[in-house]
Amino acid sequence: MIDAACTAAILDSLKEPVLVADTGHMTYYMNKAAIEFYEGGEDLIGRSLLECHNEESQKMMIEILAAMHEGEDERIITNNKEHKIYMRVVRGANGQVLGYYERYEPPEPATD
Repeated sequence: MIDAACTAAILDSLKEPVLVADTGHMTYYMNKAAIEFYEGGEDLIGRSLLECHNEESQKMMIEILAAMHEGEDERIITNNKEHKIYMRVVRGANGQVLGYYERYEPPEPATD
């Protein structure tokens, strides 16, 4: 079985930010790219993501997490020229929601 250090090394090898939160929206993991990407960096670990967002975004995050408890797996939360950001559920072995992570996709290359 892969241990936590190996999992962190895998996630740190990604160029895209990965931020993981629990069902209370508390940040409990950020890879190196996320620490560089988010204002406040490593200080966000142990803090609520809701504190970092405006009221509209807070409502959206709460709604999406509720939908994940009902079976939804992923929803796009940002779609702009710079990147797409998805909120993706993390489930335990028996299907219970453990939390979620933000999954980034870089922009698609322009086609002429």
